[in-house]
Amino acid sequence: MKKRWYDFLWIASLVYLLLGFFHILFAWLGLLCFLIPLIIAAVGGSKAYCNRYCGRGQLLALIGGKLGFSRKADVPRWMKSRWFRYGFLFFFLAMFFSMLWSTYLVWAGSQQLRPVVTLLWSLKLPWQWAYPQDMAASWVAQFAFGFYSVMLTSTLLGLLTMLLFKPRSWCVYCPMGTMTQLICKAKNTKRMDKA
Repeated sequence: MKKRWYDFLWIASLVYLLLGFFHILFAWLGLLCFLIPLIIAAVGGSKAYCNRYCGRGQLLALIGGKLGFSRKADVPRWMKSRWFRYGFLFFFLAMFFSMLWSTYLVWAGSQQLRPVVTLLWSLKLPWQWAYPQDMAASWVAQFAFGFYSVMLTSTLLGLLTMLLFKPRSWCVYCPMGTMTQLICKAKNTKRMDKA
């Protein structure tokens, strides 16, 4: 089977994580992973991003499938359930808005920049080597630290579920996948109403 350009987007996911490790401002590039799936779903009414362009899904498939680091066990039924997927989406959005609130507080001057990366929403790791002082406004750096925390945490969760279950088990409860699915349902319902 002939490889296409988008079959190599796993490299972009890996490069993103490495760049953020060495310089936190590269974390802003992760916004593409948030905006592009939403745009594709809103405009096209499809989950093409998840099915074809998601570098993280490709990376998990490579590590778990081709390299054999997955148990390849079925994902538990509760993890596929609506209550879990929507609950995780709600939790994820709450953490995302908390990150935005911290960014706002730094921008407003009522909080200092905290050069830490928070893993699994609780483990704070010092990360000051990745941000030479005064390279950007403090709020820009604060957003980068928060956003990289979100991206690194979700990648670690993806790796954990890949090890325990099938390679792309993360895709079952990925917040972006759940949001794009909701957008596609709404868009397709609207189309059917017009017909």
